[in-house]
Amino acid sequence: MTRPVKTRTYRSTLRAEQAQRTRLAVLRAAKDLLTEHGYEATTVAMVAAAAGVSVDTVYTSVGRKPELAVAVVDMVLGSSDQPVPAQERDYVRAVQAARTGRDKLAVYAAALRTLVPRTAPLLEALRRAGESDPASASAWAMVMDRRAANMLLLAADLRATGDLRADLTDHEVADLIWSTNSPDYWLLLRSRGWSAQRYADLLEDLWCRLLLEPERP
Repeated sequence: MTRPVKTRTYRSTLRAEQAQRTRLAVLRAAKDLLTEHGYEATTVAMVAAAAGVSVDTVYTSVGRKPELAVAVVDMVLGSSDQPVPAQERDYVRAVQAARTGRDKLAVYAAALRTLVPRTAPLLEALRRAGESDPASASAWAMVMDRRAANMLLLAADLRATGDLRADLTDHEVADLIWSTNSPDYWLLLRSRGWSAQRYADLLEDLWCRLLLEPERP
């Protein structure tokens, strides 16, 4: 006796694949528009048109404008066409693979040379939008809190090398890194004429001097 074809499962798989393709199209359109035109000048309708979908589809597949901005930040940080969790990003794995505290900080600072200049304008625009839009304020606060949590993981990774200053707690280390790799820190330095390379060199030197035990002669 021939078994019936499981058409329901087949159709469900097709719908899931189509939904994923739609989501990727929305994310790519959002990334292109937000990075090229900025947060203020980009509308959800523009993203929908570029992706070839309706505005409602943008909302259901990714979210509203603040969620689009956060997704684009995660795409840039992950060097991917879709958001990548922090622990799966290439530069995070490279930091974890480095053996000494100095090497970890050097790898991280080098990664921020390209990542922060690309994400800072978008995050700063999201912060400004949050002054009048609760959804934007909530999205911005979530990103800042998430950054702080990730810096605490970095502090623990640095602590494991034995190179951190003993008089600094992990929370203090995390807060010092969090504040100096923040979007506004880079934007302030850029306004004074600093290049991305000079910024990265500063971070490496500052962190090594401030956070690590002095090297023995």
